[in-house]
Amino acid sequence: MAVFRLGLDLGGTKTEIIALAADGGVALRRRISTPKDYDSLIRALAGLVQGTEAELGAPGSIGMAIPGTESFGSDLIKNANTVFLNGMPLRQDLEKILARPVRLANDANCFALSEASDGAAAGAGTVFGVIAGTGVGGGVVIGGKVVGGAHGVGGEWGHIPLPAPSVEEVTGAPPCYCGKRGCLEAWCSGPALSLDFKRATGREATADQIASSNGDEERAAIARLIDRFARAMATMANILDPDMIVMGGGLSNIDRLYEELPPLVEKYAFNLGGPPRIVKNMHGDSSGVRGAAWLWPV
Repeated sequence: MAVFRLGLDLGGTKTEIIALAADGGVALRRRISTPKDYDSLIRALAGLVQGTEAELGAPGSIGMAIPGTESFGSDLIKNANTVFLNGMPLRQDLEKILARPVRLANDANCFALSEASDGAAAGAGTVFGVIAGTGVGGGVVIGGKVVGGAHGVGGEWGHIPLPAPSVEEVTGAPPCYCGKRGCLEAWCSGPALSLDFKRATGREATADQIASSNGDEERAAIARLIDRFARAMATMANILDPDMIVMGGGLSNIDRLYEELPPLVEKYAFNLGGPPRIVKNMHGDSSGVRGAAWLWPV
């Protein structure tokens, strides 16, 4: 029986491992640069696990957060922005080299699971986790378990069309990397905020610069962002009616979100009867790796 929960978080530049004790306390944490090819990655991941267990003197269960999903049926990775993972049997290759089962989940799902397990939404029955930064992702946890869906894309609200678009939003719908136009990610990510600001003002600014400014044009850009988030959250609220919505990613640091979003989501949703609970994450950048560890019971 495993003594520790081991979580791996595969990022574009860094890959991290964490060991959680039964009470959720961090027993060990290590980080390496992410290898640039598949075979090197498999060896590096195995080395992280083996080195961690040798240092702890005990075995661990293994969960992993990935920037994509595992295709149900083929068990091959899809939709990963670490492109050399796409089409590869990542879980099977790890299980072969480590001689034990491995669980994989999308990094947004791991974020949601972490915050639902012992984070900002601990104890909540239904949790919708939102990651809003370079991209926009989401994850759903019900009763302490990730809801991946029939094809592994449960909670992927970043690629729904922006709900209830204005005429200007329809005619000016920006392209998304997925090949469609007007996806939520193309409206509500950090880069999208910068592009929206430039369209409105003709000026260049980063998302951080816009969010930290008290200028009228900057505040108007944040108001547009919040209204778009609210429409999309209202759609999710109509479907899930979550106990809590937890926000992560760089845009989660905008304080206005937590004051202005709840009444707007209630306004746009169907008869909620009260504003939803929308909170900032507790574990920050650690949520992905912690959620990967929580994929297994001890």
